[in-house]
Amino acid sequence: MRKRKILILSITIVAVALILETCILKYVNDKNAQTTSNVLLDRVIAVIDKNDSSEGEFVKSLKDDYIVRAKAISYIVDAKPEVEYDIDELQKIASLMSVDEIHLIDDTGTIYSGSISKYFGYSFDSGEQMAFFKQMLNNYDLTLCQDVTPNTAEAKKMMYAITWNESKTHMVQVGITPKRLLKELKQNQISNVVADMPVYKGMEIFVVNTKTKKIEGATNRTKIGNTLTNVNASSKMQRIVLDHKKCKCISRKHGNYLVAVTMEESVNSSSNIVAILIVGIYLTLASCLLVLMLSRVLKEKYEKEKYMYTSKTDELTKCFNRRAYDSDMEKLDLNT
Repeated sequence: MRKRKILILSITIVAVALILETCILKYVNDKNAQTTSNVLLDRVIAVIDKNDSSEGEFVKSLKDDYIVRAKAISYIVDAKPEVEYDIDELQKIASLMSVDEIHLIDDTGTIYSGSISKYFGYSFDSGEQMAFFKQMLNNYDLTLCQDVTPNTAEAKKMMYAITWNESKTHMVQVGITPKRLLKELKQNQISNVVADMPVYKGMEIFVVNTKTKKIEGATNRTKIGNTLTNVNASSKMQRIVLDHKKCKCISRKHGNYLVAVTMEESVNSSSNIVAILIVGIYLTLASCLLVLMLSRVLKEKYEKEKYMYTSKTDELTKCFNRRAYDSDMEKLDLNT
């Protein structure tokens, strides 16, 4: 009976210990997941900000350079009036100044000459890209350089800089294909930035456009372009289902983007099961050893009690014998 009670007590202790361990592991895993996710979020946001900053500085330096080239060409044309309508000479100047196109525009905003004849006749009213320069007609001291924009005629990506000549009789516009800028922009795209970031097994990073809900960057490139609608900006751990898998998720809104880090719960579950199994085996062995030790102690105690009973009891009558009498007499205090 005592053995049974000890066994039940041991099983109860093992069960309580495993439940307690499960709760502790869950808390520790959630805490670690949140800490790791926040570190990854900070890293992604820092990279995005750094890329935006370097890109902005690079674009500004290119614009300044292109405006200088436009002014230089304007001085050359003013100094050599004979090249104003000479396409071949203008092409040579374009090559000399490392620009792709030169356009001479009159005071109405119409291209009347340049290094590429097929653009003659286009005006500031010809399209959205050309319309950007309409403000030049009202300000003779203005110089402008456009961001990378598809041009009106062929939709190829160009940067255009424009300035008035010294006598304010016409404008000089230069067009350049910013190959280096386009290459850098491609390298700094969200999709490329996020895809190259290292993550732990079972973790994924997503950068979602908050307006379109489309994934623009992900550590798994196959998910770029998909829609992600079940994630809201929250610094607290969320439970979501992603691709039919239960995941923990932490996300943060940054500008027009929602940056999210997800972690599959199955990854933690498998490691938890292994840890619980190891501890369970250890506790079970310890309990078995404890039960064995207690059983031996109880057996020895029982045999001792049995021996004492046998030594003080008459085997035939089952009454106490002389040994029991002497033992009880020794316990008496004769003074009392």
